[in-house]
Amino acid sequence: MTDAAEAEDVAAYLRPTRFLDFDHPAVLAFAREAAGDATSDLDRTLNLYYAVRDRILYDPYCVRFTERNFTASECLKRGRGFCVHKATLLAAVARAVGVPARLGFADVQNHLCTERMRRLMNGSDMFFYHGYTEFLLAGRWVKATPAFNIELCQRFRVLPLEFNGREDSVFHPFDADGRQHMEYIADHGAYADVPYDEIKRCFTTEYAGMFETLAGLDQAGDFHAEAEAEN
Repeated sequence: MTDAAEAEDVAAYLRPTRFLDFDHPAVLAFAREAAGDATSDLDRTLNLYYAVRDRILYDPYCVRFTERNFTASECLKRGRGFCVHKATLLAAVARAVGVPARLGFADVQNHLCTERMRRLMNGSDMFFYHGYTEFLLAGRWVKATPAFNIELCQRFRVLPLEFNGREDSVFHPFDADGRQHMEYIADHGAYADVPYDEIKRCFTTEYAGMFETLAGLDQAGDFHAEAEAEN
């Protein structure tokens, strides 16, 4: 790859997109505030990771299949989201402060899925297109998984995912009590923007009826309370 082609390739991970809409004033303001006075790409990224991990609550019940629902700005406005929402917001705010970022997707089996969530997913504990974020730091792409906020980890008794910017931060295979937790089944690769149509096709096939059920509820449920009750 030529230097010009490589520069263009990196530039693709610095632009706002349909879903990584960091040109939205609220997303840009959040990025600047969360990055704080950090002066290096590494320190800015770490600040952003923990801000999104812990200030945006994990909530798998807020998925609605509209394009707006999957934007970074809408996730920030809600203050909650599932893995794809949170990974999208994290990638967007990283780009906002000049750190190249993209989205990665994998199929994972969650052995500690709540009973209600399992019923909604037609008895499955497979989470297709689990989303995470990748940053270009010190010349290499590093994975970060901001999905579970610290309070949810405590209620589920799962180990919180820390991130140092040098090593991949991915789900632990076991929880704090040694129970099997997350198992990576398949990798879908990395994307410059949310592959919305791919995800929609997969989810509406694998979880048939789930999103119609969620759309008909004024309040889909309290996932944090479920986690605490079951653990």
